[in-house]
Amino acid sequence: MREFAAHAEHVYTCTQRDTAVANSSIVASWRRCIAMHRLAPEQMRAPLRVSDLELKTVREACGTLIADAAAELDRLFATVGKSGCCLILTDHNGVALERRGLSGEDKHFHALGLWTGSVWTEASIGTNGIGTAIADERSVTILRDQHFFSSNISLSCTTAPIRDHRGQLAAALDISTCREDTNEVTLAILGQMVRDAALRIEINLFRSAFAGARFVMVPAASNPAAALLAVDRHDLVLGATRAARLALQLDDRRISAGLPATDALHEENIGAHEDLVDAERAALVRALSRSSGNVSKAAIALGMSRATLHRKMKRLNLH
Repeated sequence: MREFAAHAEHVYTCTQRDTAVANSSIVASWRRCIAMHRLAPEQMRAPLRVSDLELKTVREACGTLIADAAAELDRLFATVGKSGCCLILTDHNGVALERRGLSGEDKHFHALGLWTGSVWTEASIGTNGIGTAIADERSVTILRDQHFFSSNISLSCTTAPIRDHRGQLAAALDISTCREDTNEVTLAILGQMVRDAALRIEINLFRSAFAGARFVMVPAASNPAAALLAVDRHDLVLGATRAARLALQLDDRRISAGLPATDALHEENIGAHEDLVDAERAALVRALSRSSGNVSKAAIALGMSRATLHRKMKRLNLH
């Protein structure tokens, strides 16, 4: 109990210093918990829980998210599960939708509230990986006594936000552990793993949202693997991941107005005539490729005579 009292006093002391709040995202979160959510660090409590009916409704609304995240959750748990870690996937409101954990540790994690239906927001349970990642919309690592409530100072967690196909916050993925030997280095490694898994889930969500589209990587982005454009058969941008939006300065208005991918990518601007010529050349090259170079078959596929195709090939230097 003395440890809990010391923790609560430390939280109160830090949050009274404006410089500490300005220089530490953790202390800023502590102050939010006190000033906005009217919480007290000495409290011993578990997170709030939604009813079974509410959880069912939330899970149904997040069906695509759960489906697109399942394989990544299984893959990540296969790597970290035996080391005493619990995985939690929440929606954008911090409601735990899915979890992975060893059955032998279920009782302990359930007591802490690391279970489906629990609400891991700052308003519910103070500073924590999930709630603070959602509040700040960034990846967060919370090591033991960086939690707000004294009842959570045995817990360490690292969380990454997950964004939907429009770049909006959609979910959070968390790894939590109560191992006493957990340190900053261990959490840094786990943090990178959870960020990588969250990114793969984001890409899965993006591909699901634009099924049938062509996907183009943005080479100018800091992380090209995360910066994708969904493009239709007319080369118009249908959607862009958050990384692509940041790299290309895109928003919903520009995308919905009808934006050619070549313009979005700032590729060499050519005139309308050259654009049509390139489109015709591309169509002929595709037809010839599909027919393995057989001009007669390509002409039939294009709906023109063999002689016409030969003339076009000559004009476009395709012979």
